[in-house]
Amino acid sequence: MSDCLFCKIIAGDIPSAKVFEDETVYAFRDINPMAPVHVLVVPKCHIASANEVTGENASVVADIFKAIPKIAAAEGLTNGYRVITNCGEDGCQSVKHLHFHLLGGKKLPDQMG
Repeated sequence: MSDCLFCKIIAGDIPSAKVFEDETVYAFRDINPMAPVHVLVVPKCHIASANEVTGENASVVADIFKAIPKIAAAEGLTNGYRVITNCGEDGCQSVKHLHFHLLGGKKLPDQMG
């Protein structure tokens, strides 16, 4: 999508601190980290949200979840990490491109909010 922030980052039109890339997945550091390690892991193809995952594009989500442990290991997250995705307005999805927050580097709180 031409107006999608993450599509522009993936295309290299907007700079990012890339930590991982393969054929289907791109990962980069969040500009407003909520933990010592805060990486956004996104599909290279535009999928607007978790609501748009279908049988046709679900393999891309599987690729993301295959990449996440590699990224976590490269970031030194040996004691665990959290993976979060937000969906829709009430879920606080700020960018309408499916993305997963990989958080770690310290003991994370048990509860949200």
